[in-house]
Amino acid sequence: MQIRDLPHSDPGDPDVRSGFRFLVWLFRQQLGGQIKAASWGTLHMTAIAGLPLTMGLAIDAVTDGSGRRLALTGLLMLAITVVMGVADTMLHRAAVTNWILAAARVQQLLARRTAELGGVLTRRVAAGEVVKVSTGDVEKIGWFVEAFSRFAAAVVVTLGVCAGLIVYEPRLGLIVLAGIVAVVLSAWPLLPAATRRADVERGKSGRATTLASDTVAGLRVLRGIGGEELFLERYRRASQEVRAASVHSARMWSLIDAVQVVMPGLLLIAVVWQGVGLALDGELSAGELVTVYGAVSFLMFPLRLFQEAAMAFTFSRPSAKRAVRVLALRRADQDAAAVTALDQPLAGDLRDPATGLHAPAGKLTAVVCGSPAVAERLAERLGGHSVHGDGEPSARLGGVPLDEVPLAAARTAVLVQDKDPVLLSGTLAELLDVPASGRVTTGEALRAAQCHDVLTALAQAAPAGGDPMEGRITERGRSLSGGQRQRLALARSLIADPEVLVLDEPTSAVDSHTEARIAEGVRALRSGRTTVVFTSSPLLLDRADLVAFVHDGTVAAAGTHRDLLRTAPAYRAVVTRETEPASRAESLAEESA
Repeated sequence: MQIRDLPHSDPGDPDVRSGFRFLVWLFRQQLGGQIKAASWGTLHMTAIAGLPLTMGLAIDAVTDGSGRRLALTGLLMLAITVVMGVADTMLHRAAVTNWILAAARVQQLLARRTAELGGVLTRRVAAGEVVKVSTGDVEKIGWFVEAFSRFAAAVVVTLGVCAGLIVYEPRLGLIVLAGIVAVVLSAWPLLPAATRRADVERGKSGRATTLASDTVAGLRVLRGIGGEELFLERYRRASQEVRAASVHSARMWSLIDAVQVVMPGLLLIAVVWQGVGLALDGELSAGELVTVYGAVSFLMFPLRLFQEAAMAFTFSRPSAKRAVRVLALRRADQDAAAVTALDQPLAGDLRDPATGLHAPAGKLTAVVCGSPAVAERLAERLGGHSVHGDGEPSARLGGVPLDEVPLAAARTAVLVQDKDPVLLSGTLAELLDVPASGRVTTGEALRAAQCHDVLTALAQAAPAGGDPMEGRITERGRSLSGGQRQRLALARSLIADPEVLVLDEPTSAVDSHTEARIAEGVRALRSGRTTVVFTSSPLLLDRADLVAFVHDGTVAAAGTHRDLLRTAPAYRAVVTRETEPASRAESLAEESA
């Protein structure tokens, strides 16, 4: 496969049992490219290793006064140089292709897993770590794949040169072989410490990235409460920790570099000392001594490749572990022996066995949770996004477990809008261009979500003609207020018009008057469709057909909002955010009527 053939038609099913197994799997997926790169690398380094031999032949030809042999040696050197140039070019091309193909494969796997898990991903793995995996870690994994083929070629050529030296001059050959082993083993004890330090540096860097992304996402709120300096100081401390960890890691690698300079130097001194002694004794000619010296000098090149391969593996292993941590997350149905076949679209009542929640079909059900964490897990299960290993039963739609149906069918039937929906950059028309039933028009959804002020602002910023649908929205909707982003996200969900729509705090950033109009609009537009709203707003609760109060992980009470105010003290405390006598709560309910 070539770079022009990207993306991969099927990135494959990775081995996520460990980071090392993932690297092995990735290597096997690109076995053909690795063999090609290793072959070109072997040819390239063999050509380089041949230069000392031709130099020795040339010196011997001059010493013997043979012009013919000198001319033939010159032609041989020219041929070797041409082969070396072609092989080097093809090696670079094949190795970089391997790097890019491996990085693209990992990115496709991460994108596929992200699409499968949706909003569940960032609840299981920190957003900063996801960013780190999809950028820097992907590059380091690709580096190892690229370096491995050159490492394999270096091993083959090094063994060949050592074998040739042993045949050429056994004593010098054995000295070189022992020296190569000593050079390699001298750095080996230092690698575990370097790996540990690299892991610490990666961990601190990931936490700093998470802190930075969270700070940027909440910058508007921080400015409103004057918390910029506090978070700036936090990031400054985290940045300094990363710097200190990086310096600590670099010190170990500088020590390894020093060892890789000193040990080969000592080997070269030993070979020259022994070779000069043999030359003085008449056992080696001047040309043969130059050949041996050149061959040993050449071995410094593959030894540097050994060090690079060790560095690539050291840095790629923690990166592979982080990638596996993300890729190992999956819906429970992906491990099931069979997936439920569907003869007709999913429909019916929505039930959650874990909490006992029952949302009747075609009704507006509001859910009040005293714990935000419980609300998030419940929203995940209602959307069929349960992660394997949670140990919690899946929600059921019409009696069918959502984690036992194909992912596409579950997502067609149930749409979950989480608490912090993301708006991608582009025009409003592009934002609202989502798969939909066609029953709800764009205008109806925008009116129900009370987006008139957003349309006015976009029309003013739109190109000539003032069409708000052509107005551009910046990344994550940062040019809009929190309430405007929330309402546009709600309109997008309403346009999709799924059989079941789950909304998590859809009006937490809007004022009470707008919230009341949104509640009426959503109720009217979703008539006949199942809608579940996670909220503690009395304005939304009062317009729901059914209110379920989840306390300590189970549904503790269900009924209308006014009934629960009178009969459920715990519900009343969550909704009103105060503990009042029941009589006072009843009077409030009567006043709201």
